[in-house]
Amino acid sequence: MLPVQQFIDYISQHKLFDKADHLLLAVSGGKDSVLMAQLFKLAGYNFSIAHCNFNLRANEAQRDEAFVKLLADELGVPFHVTHFDTKAFAEQHKMSTQMAARQLRYDWFEEIRLQYDYQYIAVAHHQNDAIETVLLNLVRGTGISGMHGILQKRGRLVRPLLFLSRQEIDELIDASGLSFVEDSSNQSSKYARNKIRLNVIPHLREINPNLEETFVQNIHRFAETEALLQKVVMETSERLFVEESGNIQIEIAEVMNLQPQKLLFFELLKPFHFTASVVDEILSSLNKQSGTSFYSATHRLTIDRAQLIISPLTDTKEELLYFHREESLRISDKNLSLHVSENINFQADKNFAYVDADLLIFPLVIRYRQDGDRFKPLGMKSFKKLSDFFVDEKVPLPQKDKIPLLINGNGQLIWVVGMRQDERYKVSATTKKVAIFELSNL
Repeated sequence: MLPVQQFIDYISQHKLFDKADHLLLAVSGGKDSVLMAQLFKLAGYNFSIAHCNFNLRANEAQRDEAFVKLLADELGVPFHVTHFDTKAFAEQHKMSTQMAARQLRYDWFEEIRLQYDYQYIAVAHHQNDAIETVLLNLVRGTGISGMHGILQKRGRLVRPLLFLSRQEIDELIDASGLSFVEDSSNQSSKYARNKIRLNVIPHLREINPNLEETFVQNIHRFAETEALLQKVVMETSERLFVEESGNIQIEIAEVMNLQPQKLLFFELLKPFHFTASVVDEILSSLNKQSGTSFYSATHRLTIDRAQLIISPLTDTKEELLYFHREESLRISDKNLSLHVSENINFQADKNFAYVDADLLIFPLVIRYRQDGDRFKPLGMKSFKKLSDFFVDEKVPLPQKDKIPLLINGNGQLIWVVGMRQDERYKVSATTKKVAIFELSNL
């Protein structure tokens, strides 16, 4: 017998949706989503089914689509399906296949929700998915916000199976004789989540046989701790942030007095998308000269005497592109690529820069010159103003604003692209990995 009343009670307890709401169910055809669809039917809720064919597993993908279409017919509910060229999308947007599939999936679900006026989208995540998410977030370093795992409700997305573990779902499927399809990629250790599921969690369960129950309790505590932290962060931002002409100003003295400083400052800057490594650099530079700037993908933070000024990056002359990883970027009629290697063959060519990879703080910024720019030209021991360097190199005035600069996440100039790199970032005897930047014609 399926736990219909427990399912209804869980939805009611967490106020996931109302009885009259019309929901869109994401159904892959696996055990979890099949059980969710059956519970929705037995509980008498109004729903439709949506299925994504990612065209990643050839005949398996077609089999899954046919199975879910048959399931929708058997349950007597509307069926939505779409097909994606996932690999092409991943390549175009320079992301992993898994991330591409996730973005495509949720974007399409929201599109269908709006088109057909569904109130919520239901996905079949369960307790073990939440455990895997917490462990992945711990490994990746997402901070306390990653410790609450998967929330029961987030915006228009609901997860009504979080009261069940994977083992309980398996037992329910077996006892009820429900049909399902198995995704063969779930058994592959190629993906990070699968590595956690197949290789890590079994060992943790040997230590604690009640792993799911323990994690449910931990996740609840983490969620409450995060709520308390966010209350403190909100109160602190209201006290420290002063908005002026579209910029945010913060007194450096107030930042110096934050306790705990690193945690609160990171959370304060989170809406501006500064990474943890850049936040560390900012804190270590609070007493440095005015004009030092740090970058996120969306904002610039500048030390200006006794203040920090956070401004959005809206001027295309100010910022151009970002390196988030090894990739190639187009700059006007040129191509600038980044490749990291342990073995290099140095070329005496100004279109190459060889940098100690361990000194890089991502994202790296490609921008044009600003007042106050300076660096240590390779081979020199002292700093030189960029403006003086251009004079010495006899760069024509109209060209000075067209020469791209490679800027580290801490605001330091790494390379005057195609001209001279900085002494501080050169490859040394202690270098383990070399970041090779190459400027080439398209």
